Amino acid sequence: MSKKIIINIVLLFALVLAISCQNDDHSFGDLSAPTNLKITAEIIGKTADAPNGDGSGMVKFTATGDNTVSYKYAFSDGTSENSPSGIFTKRFTKTGLNKYTVIVIASGRGGIATNITTEVEVLSNFRDDEAVQLLTDGTSKKWYWSASEPGHLGVGQNDGDATKNYFPNYYSAGVWEKAGAPASSCLYENVLTFSLDADVLKFELDNGGSTFFNASFASIAGGSSPSDECLAYNSAGKKIVSLSPSESVVMANPNHATQTRGTTMSFSDGGFMGYYIGQSSYEILSITANRMVVRAVMGGNPALAWYHIFTTTKPTQAPPAEYTKLVWFDEFDTDGAPDATKWTYDLGRGDSGWGNNEKQNYTNAAANVIVQGGSLKITAKKEASGGADYSSARLKTDGKFKFTYGKVEVKAKLPTGVGTWPAIWMLGSNYATKPWPACGEIDIMEHVGKNQNVILSTLHYPGHSGGDGNTGSKTIPNVSTEFHVYKTVWSPASVQTFADDVLIHSVPNDGTLPFNSDFFLILNVAMGGNLGGNIDPAFTQSSMEIDYVRVYQ
Repeated sequence: MSKKIIINIVLLFALVLAISCQNDDHSFGDLSAPTNLKITAEIIGKTADAPNGDGSGMVKFTATGDNTVSYKYAFSDGTSENSPSGIFTKRFTKTGLNKYTVIVIASGRGGIATNITTEVEVLSNFRDDEAVQLLTDGTSKKWYWSASEPGHLGVGQNDGDATKNYFPNYYSAGVWEKAGAPASSCLYENVLTFSLDADVLKFELDNGGSTFFNASFASIAGGSSPSDECLAYNSAGKKIVSLSPSESVVMANPNHATQTRGTTMSFSDGGFMGYYIGQSSYEILSITANRMVVRAVMGGNPALAWYHIFTTTKPTQAPPAEYTKLVWFDEFDTDGAPDATKWTYDLGRGDSGWGNNEKQNYTNAAANVIVQGGSLKITAKKEASGGADYSSARLKTDGKFKFTYGKVEVKAKLPTGVGTWPAIWMLGSNYATKPWPACGEIDIMEHVGKNQNVILSTLHYPGHSGGDGNTGSKTIPNVSTEFHVYKTVWSPASVQTFADDVLIHSVPNDGTLPFNSDFFLILNVAMGGNLGGNIDPAFTQSSMEIDYVRVYQ
């Protein structure tokens, strides 16, 4: 036993005795140090012809001992690992035949520990010198989140489906998406430094004092939010990086050679690459001198894989498109029917309830749509008789006004009642020649009475139609008792939606999407349907009130 361990044991016993003198009723149980400590090392692939293994560098260690609660391994390559069971398989990654010292620290009750040391000589044939060079430039190199690139943060499935398990098919962050709120903007402050120190690859994360935590791990930094958030967290300290051949599900794909580099980076001492997901191993999918894509299976949830994109040139956020010239508006200052030079109507029930199994009949009757007291009122009503159980109205600027790119602001107060489904939205004006979803749809605001105060914003386009729309949501207080401004800023770079300047959703725009041609405006209140759901039998009527609609370019 080392002198240091002996000193620690003596100090602990002194502390226990001191406390016992103060209160004889407290009992610490058996404080005996672990005994009969043994360790075995099984070199993977060891044969008579290959006494140092098969070149994988892998060794299975098994530690046993009496009176032992847990074990910790410390390796002479600078790494360490906790192993409650005493069994741990280690991959040594230094190329060639190398001898390593292995210390097993066994902890007993009360924290008393003892240790045992062994040596192992193992062969490792794996190396990726090119990756090391690209990571470090031979000395040291800084990397940053590629925030100006769509999909710089994303998540997808981690399973045997070779058609979907190598890219973020569940979610991809939009350009600078996390910069929109203090709860997430810390992500873009990360500086990741890879360096070579005497041929040892090292990593250091400068997080500026705050880390973007996945909600599942927020408690590590004292958080409790149900959403991902930035939390104070110390990430300082250089970590040793071990490279090894990838063993992910992607490697089993028929086309894995085009989907992954096949090299995994493992960081010592809980190191991580900026976004905390409870994982310290990252598979390099691709790397060049200035761009890197990595994949990591989420800690505690092996069904999910996260994707990160990094760059060596720190991105700068371009100022948002400024649309300040008022080009079209309706202030609803004249009582009576809506201005016929600006608005027209969709009428009737539509095929299959306007394609959504909605229950209302749309009319242009004053009972359903009227300008009164400085606002437009669209009222959904329960009908006592007639062809439909409910009536409402749907106004649109189709044939009256259309535009490409700009800012739309609509100040509105929403209806109440389970089953109501008000919407402020836009549709591609080429819908006759490019039927939905090819024409594109921008839902600036949707709200359903069964989820009061939850504002939805969704983009529909090929591959994202119906229930697969590209959507976001936020809880906004008092949407049915107070007016709020619902806004979209639509540019060649992105489509962003807001409620009172709170970002609801952001989707990067490009030439492959239908959001680069004329759209027109639509205002309506639907009842029931695929999104509205079942209607409260006690519902009688409720209105969406709109103070103004303004379009800027």
